Amino acid sequence: MKKKISQKEKERIARLIELLNETYTTEYKCYLNHETAWQLLIATMLSAQCTDARVNMVTKDLFVKYPTLQAFADADLKELEQDIYSTGFYKNKAKNIIGCAKKLVEEYNGEVPSEIEELTKLDGVGRKTANVIRGNIFHEPSIVVDTHVKRISRLLGLTDEEDPVKIEYDLMEKLPKEQWILYNIQIITHGRNVCIARRPKCEECTLREVCPSAKEKGKQ
Repeated sequence: MKKKISQKEKERIARLIELLNETYTTEYKCYLNHETAWQLLIATMLSAQCTDARVNMVTKDLFVKYPTLQAFADADLKELEQDIYSTGFYKNKAKNIIGCAKKLVEEYNGEVPSEIEELTKLDGVGRKTANVIRGNIFHEPSIVVDTHVKRISRLLGLTDEEDPVKIEYDLMEKLPKEQWILYNIQIITHGRNVCIARRPKCEECTLREVCPSAKEKGKQ
């Protein structure tokens, strides 16, 4: 059931979008280096509990060593574990990458599907990873709820949910479709540079006029 959004709240959200677009532009940017859809899929799987910078360091050599999906499908599990060791959770990630590559080769002719239902059937691919692919490769409006998007969306009063799927649906209800992919990019940048988890720079934040959390801090 859709939650009713007041006119005042609609105006606040419209101003938030205006400020985000002014501050971070409307340029589409993916922080994970890739040349193909399957490379982005593997890079996104590696990015779980790991920084994009670290993933990019690993994939620079990884995609040379394994230049095709078939190469990943045929990879030796223990060897791949060592190749991706520095991204953390390497045992699970290696198993899922090989399983995912095999399924793509055997069932999808080596093509990454665009539908979320098909993507989430792949080993190790949840809604977050699926939405990264849908947004960046197929330009399908989608919202990726990572740690930055979850934390900052709650601070901005766009959701009070904890579950990423419920947050995704809240944001889809409140934000215009054309803003979904941009919102991901903008909020991740904002979380890394300004609204830092342990030391938010509220005094420097261009969103503070529409942020309930910043207003609360101002009263303290």
